[in-house]
Amino acid sequence: MTTADPRGTAPRGSARTAGFIASPVWGVVPFALYVLLFLGLPTALALGTGFVDGEGAFTLDNVAALADPFVVSGFTTSIVLSAVTAVVGAVLGALVCYALIGTRPEGPLRSGIDAVSGVLAQFGGVMLAFAFVATIGIQGFITVLLRDRLGIDIFADGVWLYEAPGLVLPYIYFQVPLMIIIFMPALEALKPQWAEASATLGGTTATFWWRIGFPVLAPSFLGSLLLLFANAFSSYATAAALTSQGQSIVPLQIRGALTSETLLGRENLAGALALGMIIVMAVVMALYALLQRRAARWQR
Repeated sequence: MTTADPRGTAPRGSARTAGFIASPVWGVVPFALYVLLFLGLPTALALGTGFVDGEGAFTLDNVAALADPFVVSGFTTSIVLSAVTAVVGAVLGALVCYALIGTRPEGPLRSGIDAVSGVLAQFGGVMLAFAFVATIGIQGFITVLLRDRLGIDIFADGVWLYEAPGLVLPYIYFQVPLMIIIFMPALEALKPQWAEASATLGGTTATFWWRIGFPVLAPSFLGSLLLLFANAFSSYATAAALTSQGQSIVPLQIRGALTSETLLGRENLAGALALGMIIVMAVVMALYALLQRRAARWQR
């Protein structure tokens, strides 16, 4: 039995019930279910298969395969490729952001680049691979133009575009727009009062950036760099379309483990490879979260 409020308001029990029903937590439930069903459950199944053999018995042979030279080479290539494209994409994207910081946020230039960056950051997979093959492939437009008009053969040393080094250019193509999207807010958060205070105390532009700008932006820049690394490390479709005959990076090795019929005794190697990728991604995202908390101190 509920007790009436002496001030004439709704009963206390009804207020508690209404507060429970209107709790903001319920708004997160659909997203939580989505993450559980389409991210958590597949991840658990993928990791679980790495610890069983073809007959469903527990085994560590799949995990032990992570020490094989072929698998180690795949992880090394993936990490190096992701690191190179992340660094290049972060530097180029930061320079574009710096060039745009003096323009009007609602102006046509800033709006246009924001729109193009949003599109190009998601332009990957088979479409991006086809664009590069048609442009700088063996019979691509630019390749034929350079070879026939200038005598320059960009494939004189081999078909590098269809190997691991050839993934650098396509990856940078979507890494730079992504950096523009995620780093521009951090650059815009630099307060003009800081530059004015530095100038009042006799500081130059170089002094401001060396003692204020770079230290303040460092956590956001490094966090963006880690996010670009994670983006490249987990990319699959572009590499699968360009290097369909090789398994030079871990995502392609996982595909090979799922489709190959020659992995006798290690039918579930893909689960172990997924475990290795998840460990790398977990370390990267933990560092990213740490840097984001540090960056949030001056963005409040």
